[in-house]
Amino acid sequence: MSKNLSKKDKRKVRLDSLPSRDELIAHIREKDGPSIRRDIARTFGVRGAERAKLRRMLIELENDGLIARSNKQKWSPSDRLPPVTVLVVYDIDEDGYPLVKPVNWDEGKPYPFIELKTGSKNVKAPGLGDRILCRLQPNGEQTYKAILMRHVSKDAKEIIGIFRETNEGGLLESIDRRNSKDIFISDNHKGDAKDGELIKVGLIPGKHYGMSRAKVIKPICDASSSGAISMIAIHESDIPFEFSEPLLSATEKLEQPKNIARKDYRDVPLITIDGTNARDFDDAVFAEPDKSADNPDGWHLIVAIADVSWFVRPDSILDREAYKRGNSVYFPDRVVPMLPPALSNNLCSLLPNQERACLAVDLWITKTGVLLSHKFQRAIIKSFGRFNYEQVENIYNGAPSPIPRSHIDNLYMAFKSLSHERKNRGTLELDLPETKIVLERQGNVKSINTIKRLDSHRLIEEFMITANIAAGTELTRLNKPAIFRIHDEPDKEKLEVLRRVLAEFKTNLPKSKIYRASDFNTLLTKLKKHPNSQLINELILRSQSRAEYSPQNIGHFGLNIRKYAHFTSPIRRYADLLVHRSLIRGLGLEKTCKDEEKLAENTIDSFIKIGEHISATDRRAVNAERNANDRYTAAFLSRYLGELFTGVISGVTKAGLFIRLDKIGAEGFVPASRLTGNRYVFDSKKYTLSNKQLGIKHRLGEKVEIRIIEANGIKSSSIFEINNDDKSIQRQRKKTKKSYRKIKKK
Repeated sequence: MSKNLSKKDKRKVRLDSLPSRDELIAHIREKDGPSIRRDIARTFGVRGAERAKLRRMLIELENDGLIARSNKQKWSPSDRLPPVTVLVVYDIDEDGYPLVKPVNWDEGKPYPFIELKTGSKNVKAPGLGDRILCRLQPNGEQTYKAILMRHVSKDAKEIIGIFRETNEGGLLESIDRRNSKDIFISDNHKGDAKDGELIKVGLIPGKHYGMSRAKVIKPICDASSSGAISMIAIHESDIPFEFSEPLLSATEKLEQPKNIARKDYRDVPLITIDGTNARDFDDAVFAEPDKSADNPDGWHLIVAIADVSWFVRPDSILDREAYKRGNSVYFPDRVVPMLPPALSNNLCSLLPNQERACLAVDLWITKTGVLLSHKFQRAIIKSFGRFNYEQVENIYNGAPSPIPRSHIDNLYMAFKSLSHERKNRGTLELDLPETKIVLERQGNVKSINTIKRLDSHRLIEEFMITANIAAGTELTRLNKPAIFRIHDEPDKEKLEVLRRVLAEFKTNLPKSKIYRASDFNTLLTKLKKHPNSQLINELILRSQSRAEYSPQNIGHFGLNIRKYAHFTSPIRRYADLLVHRSLIRGLGLEKTCKDEEKLAENTIDSFIKIGEHISATDRRAVNAERNANDRYTAAFLSRYLGELFTGVISGVTKAGLFIRLDKIGAEGFVPASRLTGNRYVFDSKKYTLSNKQLGIKHRLGEKVEIRIIEANGIKSSSIFEINNDDKSIQRQRKKTKKSYRKIKKK
């Protein structure tokens, strides 16, 4: 600082050294541990009298819930919400209560439980999409009571519903029973909509007397048609599902590479193994004993993956569309592909007896499944056959085979070696049934079946995981920006919730600073014969973090793998296409393709942005698939209205109970309003719903008998009521009396 500055100027310079609120918060969040006030002052060059102002700033941030004080001088990031904040209504529960979350909430974290009260009769109850200013009162860990102060604004909202023609104009009939209010559509705003059609509308902003108003954006399909359910999921999740004419035209000139030096694997008996109804075949496998004397009883594997990067060039019209979609989305009645059919079902599909361009990886593993080495190369293959899982399993067990049996036997023996390594590695082994919705030709649900998991399923899974490990290892060695599949360790708050819930099952989750996947396996093995084993598996799954895509590799917690990248499905995942490009570029494999332009190199910043986008499209696909499956399940249950089923309580909320039916595996909801009596109290720590007056306490894992009272596929409603509630009351009262007698004797 210059000596010629006046005292006033010097004071101004010192004032400028005070950090802004955002700078303070960023600094505290970047620290691994608590930030000491003295160190904060030193970092920002705050001196003298300005230290008092810094202290006041820290206290203000604490009062706003943005940072927390661990003692008088130490500050840490805070998960506590500020006392006054803006919330948005993201859903309406089964009883019509608005469910709210903070605006700009990190979608990777579970929402805090916020109980909303309107506070005044003069304040209108908020609807879906409303933003509201609320005063929050902490009511336990990540639990709040919210007093509605005023409405702020309404999110621009597009809604799906059924168009109904009336004498006064059109109505949008809700397809969500939790938000059942009809919306008025004037003749000027109905467009080409016809009675009974599914339509997408946009809400018309402004104050309206009576019903809200909307304008038809576009008709979708007949609400009674076989494809209506999946179309609802597609439109509600804003999934792109149509390919433009220019894009389809771009595929017409594409063809397999010719006269280009590639590894010739056409004589290698590579085969594809997929589900019975699979439409795209992007991986082929082969195994043989390793002939090297340095690897006794070891194996040589080949995993050949469709070379999508040959056809989809960076920043081409195909590439931009694939990036936008992020991944393919799978519904019971259709697939919304990432790539147009000319690629996904033909040029990039490893069809039997057809020459196809691949990016192959040779893998050498020991007899105990340890990956010794690998080699990536561009190749050309000719698949020896298209097999399904059941067919391969039957051949291994003695059924006739269209190819030499030794090819199948080798695959299984290599798989056993890989299984040995998987066990040693300590991969998280959840045992959860997978269901499949089977449709009739007309599109109605024929059955909901539990998929029997075969060794052939596990075989392909282990071959693909090993190829992905090789890809992650190679990308790390190349030391260039790339996309990894990462899975963080479980969040401490989620583990605390899991610990409390397991305690209700008389099960202890040991406290530990560092958890490994194998720790959960030990617990699951111990509880394998527990009557609520399936629910415990589900609870452990819920406690895990969500896997994501990122150039910042932190490893994969669930698989217990340090270097892991998705390599095996570039037809249906944009991440895998990026991994292929990174490998081809890093290994110089484009040099073998004379007519091919150099692959563009992404920067770390661009990969961060891409990773966030494809992680979001991945979540979008999962949510859309779950949405459709829930509606199909409700449609299936509609034929059993009034009938009794047994089930288990799989979820407890203030609004009611989620019940998973035995055998079928379908899940429905018992609203609190349909439970015997009223005044039920929700315990957010133990996940129970209790009525002290009647001596009833509903908890996770409780066996119940229910009656289906409402089921509608289009409206996604599966509503149950507990049939044995009266018996449950008597049982609970007996327990209460026994406990009281014991206390009295003491």
